[in-house]
Amino acid sequence: MAEVDLHLHTTVSDGRLTPQELVDLLARRGVRIAAITDHDITDGLEPAWEAAQACPELTIIPGVELSTDIPGNEIHILGYYIDYKDLELQASLAHFRLSRVDRAQQMVGRLVELGMPVEWDRVQQIAGEGAIGRPHIARALVEKGHVATLHEAFDLYLSRNGPAYVEREKQSPVDAVQLVVQARGVPVLAHPGQIDELDDILITLKQSGLEGMEVHYAEYDTELIQRLEATAQRHNLLPCGGTDYHANGSPGEAVPGDLGPPPEVAERLMSLASQRGGSHH
Repeated sequence: MAEVDLHLHTTVSDGRLTPQELVDLLARRGVRIAAITDHDITDGLEPAWEAAQACPELTIIPGVELSTDIPGNEIHILGYYIDYKDLELQASLAHFRLSRVDRAQQMVGRLVELGMPVEWDRVQQIAGEGAIGRPHIARALVEKGHVATLHEAFDLYLSRNGPAYVEREKQSPVDAVQLVVQARGVPVLAHPGQIDELDDILITLKQSGLEGMEVHYAEYDTELIQRLEATAQRHNLLPCGGTDYHANGSPGEAVPGDLGPPPEVAERLMSLASQRGGSHH
């Protein structure tokens, strides 16, 4: 069992458990240190901390996940111990969320043209108050019976090369790393296993302030984890990780506690955050 999970989502973005339900699950699973990293939004942090008051052995790290683009690929940056009340950070996140709505509407329009109609109102209902994203459209496609699973929705229509895909408003990985640094947080590269020319990208991002990369990531096999661990060592980056848990209930979905980095990684992360003056709640 892993005691640390640094990559988790709630209903505030595209997860299916509320922050309170997630905290309850983390406590039951024996996770001691967890980061809530919703996409482009930090509204899940305060309810999670409130719920965690009943679990004194559990520490919740404030986090966020930012989506960025490079030619031909998408790169996600995690920010830990961010000062989530920072006005500039919140203004940027609000802007990203608005552009997500515009993009999601365009994708729904493309699905209609493809003969796979889903209602925009329903996509909004599925997203609730959270930051809207492709998984909400995928769930609407499953509900309508156009596809059997979320994976199929992405594979056939919503993935980067899919016929309903619409580009997001561009933000570069360097911009995202700098945004986290400005908010006194610690930036970490998410799920790097699919990134081409990873070494070159790491060199560039380290110059902007990158401090870690995901290595212990639940969807990766032992061989890939070992290879990424060697890469992290080579670049002197913290080997972070977690389950990227969304509670989708898909077959074989990793659950918090299944995999995560060693506790000393979380301690080093906290030490870095202390030097930057970020939020410890």
